[in-house]
Amino acid sequence: MVNPHTNFVSGMFYVYVLKSKKDAAFYIGSTNDLNRRIKEHNDGLVFSTKMRIPFSLVYYEAYCSEVDARRREKNLKLRSRAFAQLRTRIKESRLL
Repeated sequence: MVNPHTNFVSGMFYVYVLKSKKDAAFYIGSTNDLNRRIKEHNDGLVFSTKMRIPFSLVYYEAYCSEVDARRREKNLKLRSRAFAQLRTRIKESRLL
């Protein structure tokens, strides 16, 4: 079911990339509720990102399976080449 306020589908799992408006650093994460998680980041409730708030969402991917989303998140975090390729895609589609 699509949330009419966000266009995100409930029951999906998301891999997302945030960009800090403070220092332009990127953060990669995964969640089953993208709006809630972005709010948690921007409210300073996530220890690993609270020093870099505020954030903007620059990219996300939706998955039907939590396992697939976690696998993709891990791949982006551990393989610098995978994230470099994604950054190129993001740059080509919008200004960073």
